[in-house]
Formats: sequence, structure tokens, C-alpha cells
Amino acid sequence: MSTDVTPERVLAEIPTRLRIGDGWREATGGRTFPVANPADGTDLASVADATAADGLAALDAAVAAQASWAATPPRERGEILRRAFEEIHARREELALLITLEMGKPLADAYAEIDYGAEFFRWFAEEAVRIDGGYTVSPNGRGRILVMRQPVGPSLLVTPWNFPLAMATRKIGPALAAGCTVVVKPAEQTPLTTLALAAILEGCGVPAGVVNVVTTSDPAAVVGSLLKDSRLRKLSFTGSTEVGRLLLSQAAGGVLRTSMELGGNAPFLVFADADLDAAVEGALLAKLRNMGEACTAANRFYVQRPVAAEFADRLAKRMAELRVAPGLAEGSQIGPLIDEAGRQKVGTLVDDAVRKGARVLTGGAPLDGPGYFYPPTVLADVPGTADLLTQEIFGPVAPVLAFDTEQEAVALANTTEYGLVAYLYTRDLGRALRTAEALETGMIGLNQGVVSNAAAPFGGVKQSGLGREGGRVGIDEYLETKYVAIAV
Repeated sequence: MSTDVTPERVLAEIPTRLRIGDGWREATGGRTFPVANPADGTDLASVADATAADGLAALDAAVAAQASWAATPPRERGEILRRAFEEIHARREELALLITLEMGKPLADAYAEIDYGAEFFRWFAEEAVRIDGGYTVSPNGRGRILVMRQPVGPSLLVTPWNFPLAMATRKIGPALAAGCTVVVKPAEQTPLTTLALAAILEGCGVPAGVVNVVTTSDPAAVVGSLLKDSRLRKLSFTGSTEVGRLLLSQAAGGVLRTSMELGGNAPFLVFADADLDAAVEGALLAKLRNMGEACTAANRFYVQRPVAAEFADRLAKRMAELRVAPGLAEGSQIGPLIDEAGRQKVGTLVDDAVRKGARVLTGGAPLDGPGYFYPPTVLADVPGTADLLTQEIFGPVAPVLAFDTEQEAVALANTTEYGLVAYLYTRDLGRALRTAEALETGMIGLNQGVVSNAAAPFGGVKQSGLGREGGRVGIDEYLETKYVAIAV
């Protein structure tokens, strides 16, 4: 990292007010709230604390800009996104530092998020000019069928704290490409990256009112008021299933288009014929990306009995070797969890499993000192009654259980209300296809521990959500289909 890229300089340059319409403004009453560094609990900055009235002002701006933005040529919309993609890479060091400061992940992981997140702007810059329709002859020959696709309209984008850049670009990219204006409500734990992104978009030519950002410590009030406004036409949310259900009920009043990327409980299946070296490496990626604070994180490790003990021992050895340290520390591989509540949840789940008979192979207790650190943990002989098998752990904990047959593995994997992603390791092509077809998930990592890709559709089934983000279908979430019947 360049010597002139310092925390002090980066934080001093980040806008901390609300982005509404053509400028940056204070929240009503001048309210602010602090943003903390999870590595030591100290405050990084204070940002504007929006009220419901501020949220509605942001929607006013989005509504006012909607018609002109929808009429902007697709190529022009795409070029703005392309410039933003390039600017994100030009400011890669500053953004990585900012992500690590407010979210805690190691600097190497922050760089990886920037590379991933920027790709959504590049991908949807290219998709903006590929919005198509159709023209056909009516089956009876007495008319023509014209199909066109148009932007849904003003959209509310609610993003989580764990990937503050990528979750924003994954929603803003397709919305802008489709011709929709947006109000973005980032998580209160990590608003700084979203504010920095809004400034980048402004500099790249996004017109006033097209991208509005409201930061708040009272999301229920701000989001609730927006969902009641008949001018809002779309809600995209990434977060917990519990909150997603609540937002869906609120969105029903306006019959809003909704996209929901919710919780996960990802199974990681390892068959006896798998390449164990590859499976262990894949497990490290699937489990420890973002310290396990990801909806795609492997949550349950089901390993065929002949190799279960060896897999658990090898995974524990590798995880015990990882360096737990603040994200900016040299060689850091595992950073802090987002806050004390997150760490307590992980500790409670591990303690419950141990009380019920699980064996700790490594880790198993929170670390002393400042910050919210929990060590990489592997549990063997985990009983089926352990709470961490049914709850999203959101931490660096890998429970390992043995299975005997392919059918048993699939049944165990599917015994959950969630269905976001599953991971599968086997050398048998037939088994891979059978299992992939039988798993009740929206995504599958076959012999690999990472599935996220801007060019692929991201999303789940069951209680893991609705709709898809990314890929060719990602822009469809922001488009309406209109049919014109033509007499000839």
C-alpha cells in the first residue's frame, strides 16, 4: 500500500452527510451516529443520521430524476458505469483500507472484495445496451405482438454490512443500467464505503437524484416510511431472513417488485472419493471468507465416514495455523467479527455444541484483548441436536459430521429452511450431477469453495430469498415487460 494512503487521510476525505439530489446535506436536526472499528472498538467517524423525512426527501429526488434517467441512452448509462468501474480500481488502495477499517476483514480480503464488487459495474455497463424486447406475428395472422421492456422505476436498495462495496455495486449496477433511480440505505455498521462509492459515481457523471444515499441508525423508521410511499416501485434487500420476511409484509401494501437475498445454512459435502487436499482448501475458502460472516459461508460439513476423521484433523491443522489479527496488521488472515453481539452469538453456538458432546479440535473460545476476535474453530463428533446446525453461524466455526450414503448426505443437506448455496466434493461425475440436481439450493460449488461471480446469477430458494442478482438475469429484476397489441 502506498505510503500516502493512510487511515487519517482516507477518513478525512470520505463524505459523511446524506447524498440527496444534487448535493450532500445534514440529517434533519443535525443528527449523527458513530461508526466503530471492530478491531478495537474505537470510533472512526460520525455520519449523518437520517430521519424518515430525510428518506422521503431522497425518494423525492429519485422520483424527480426518474424520467430523464430512463430516457438517457443505454450506451451513455453503460459508459458511466464503465467509468465507475475504472475509478474503483484507480482508488483500490483507499477503498480497501476503508473497508478494513469499518468492517474488519483483512486487507487482502478487502482487495478481493473490491475486485469482485467492481465487476458488477463492468458487467452491467455491458448489459445496459442489451435490453431487448420482441416482435412477432399473432398466431391467427391478424395482428402483431410487440414486447418492450422498461425500467421499473424508483428503487430502494438496502445493503448489509459484511460486503459494503460489493453488495452496493451488485444492486446499483443493474438498477442504473436498466434506467432506474435509487435510494440506497447501507447498514449502520459500515456506511462509509457506500458514501465513498456515491462520491465516485457523482464524479463519473451520474446525474443529480439518480443515486441517493441515506445513512441512519433507525432503519425501521426510514425504510418503513419509504415502503408506504406509492411512488416507490422496487425493493431490493440483502440481510437476514427474519428482517426479509418483515420487509416483504410491508412491501405487500404497495405490491412492490421485490428482490430478497436472505440467510443461508450452506452444507459442504465431501465424499470418500474426493481429492482431500482440494476439499480442505475449498473448505477454508468456503468457511473463512470474511471470517465466516457471509451468507455463502459453509455452515455444516458433512463428510463420508471413511475420511471424516482425517478431513476434520487436516482442516483443524490448517485453521490453527492462521493468524488472527486486526485487518491492517501485517500477515492478518482472520480479522475481528463485526461487533460484540456477533461474537457472543458464535460463542453461544459453540458452547451449546460442546455441552451436547462435540469435541473441539482447535479454537473454541473468544480471544482476550480489544476487538471482537474469535479464533478459527473446528468441532468434531457434532450431535444432530446442536443449535449451530440449524442457525447461521456467521463466524469462523466448522462443525464436522459423518455420513454413510449419498442419499443420507442429500437428506442432511436439505434438512433446513434455507437454500442459498451448497458445496460438493467428489471425483464421480455421475454422483456430482445426481447430487447437484437433488440439493435444494440456488447455487452449488462443485469441487470449489467460492461461487460468487458477477457473470453468474446469485440467489437462493426456500427461505433464502427471491430473485437473482448478477449474470444475464440480474437486470431483469429492474425491468417491467410491456405488451402492445397491433392491428394490421
